[in-house]
Amino acid sequence: MRTYNIAILKGDGIGVEVSNQSLKVLDSISKKFNIDIQTQEYLVGGAALDECNSALPDSTLNGCKAADAVLFGAVGGPKWDKQIGGISNLNVKDKDSALSAYDTPESGLLGLRKSLQVYANIRPVFVFESLIEASTLKPNVIKDVDLVVVRELIGGAYFGKPSGIEVRNGERVGFNNMIYSESEIARIAHYAFKLSQKRRKKLCLVDKANVLDVSKLWRQVVTEIASQYTDVELSYQYVDNTSMQLIRNPRDFDVILTENIFGDILSDEASQLIGSIGLLPSASIGDSYALYEPIHGSAPDIAGKDIANPMACILSVAMMFEISFHEIEIAKSIRDSIDNMLNHGIRSRDLAIFGATKVIGCEEMGDLIAKMILEQ
Repeated sequence: MRTYNIAILKGDGIGVEVSNQSLKVLDSISKKFNIDIQTQEYLVGGAALDECNSALPDSTLNGCKAADAVLFGAVGGPKWDKQIGGISNLNVKDKDSALSAYDTPESGLLGLRKSLQVYANIRPVFVFESLIEASTLKPNVIKDVDLVVVRELIGGAYFGKPSGIEVRNGERVGFNNMIYSESEIARIAHYAFKLSQKRRKKLCLVDKANVLDVSKLWRQVVTEIASQYTDVELSYQYVDNTSMQLIRNPRDFDVILTENIFGDILSDEASQLIGSIGLLPSASIGDSYALYEPIHGSAPDIAGKDIANPMACILSVAMMFEISFHEIEIAKSIRDSIDNMLNHGIRSRDLAIFGATKVIGCEEMGDLIAKMILEQ
């Protein structure tokens, strides 16, 4: 019997609710495919701050490193917002050491990504035929859209030093450093080219090389690496143009390669092509570890109301079985179950007006998808 050990980090807000539905799916998979799936839950984000005074306790990080893969929910909420920004007012010589006293839920996720060195964030965007009317774009624009955003995840301005807020000439100044090394660019580029080879062999590098020196380096390195992948068609776009082209003709894209901030923004934009951010999963891949999570946040305004859409988290489980465990049949079973449910007009609240015959809550949707996996 095959055994997989999965670390479960539910986090905060609806992260808890959608993760619970994914656990139901894992149970069905275990039964149907005769697989031993071991799960261990760990605290992260605001929940970890409350319990451990750290958004990323050592026990959580060690548990993630010992697991075969990590399933992550979401972090954050207004309860912890008061802790953001306190560092700038501290009279300390070493702000990095002071960060632990002013930890935020989001710093737990960023720290986890950095510690696991999961540098390649994979965000697929595909349209369920039954939800084609869910998009605000015309059906003929989004029909057959199937693209992937490959976002560099642990570099750029989110992690660059120096950064901070300080007083200069009597006024506050905020600054971040968008910085990338050649090796950081090369490793994500190789991943994107190899992914393109498995798809339609079209790779678009998105940058701002007309303004940013760091983008000029991206173009140089990616262009050099392209000579090793002669079967892949490489193109270039500025990020502002890409933001328009994603709306104008999203079918033009196959694999989009870009840096951290640009990828964060573009993938959220791309989520609206298919009608809801609650439908988009993601995988964060490194050389040794892998982290899977829905791209949505903790949505504290709807947390605890049983109206969250768990599909993105469940689809992240499908990505886990496909990428980390190479269980293609299981991944297909999960996606087919969701497709079958949608084809029958069953919708979550965020998709309620689009061909719905029945609108159900988060818990019931988890039950239904888990049941469909067993019955297929």
